[in-house]
Amino acid sequence: MDITINTTVLPHDDPDASLAFYRDVLGFEVRNDVGQGRMRWITVGPAGQPETSILLAPPAADPGVTDEERRTIVEMMAKGTYGWILLATHDLDGTFEKLQAGDAEVVQEPIDQPYGVRDCAFRDPAGNLIRIKQLP
Repeated sequence: MDITINTTVLPHDDPDASLAFYRDVLGFEVRNDVGQGRMRWITVGPAGQPETSILLAPPAADPGVTDEERRTIVEMMAKGTYGWILLATHDLDGTFEKLQAGDAEVVQEPIDQPYGVRDCAFRDPAGNLIRIKQLP
């Protein structure tokens, strides 16, 4: 079997703020930006990796989501417990400094975890947790 991860989805509640974070702070390329106002779907990804993307999407835009589910999603986003992603870099400390200088909300400074990973964590403008681990 030959399967790869192509796109993962994270919610946004302010497309302009999310776009600025992923493009200007993380340095991702903008691959697509469709829709209007808060109903925008923005695809971003790391330069040189066109096969890997993050789709920043309006939360609960699916018509099958109930109003109660939509409220729960919005509440979870506000607490930062709804979406998250794990990224990786060869220069964790340098990446951390750039993100911190870009006013990203620091959740955890770089630390050696007891399970053998060195990582740090931030929140994007929608409250999504962005963990970044050190590659060997």
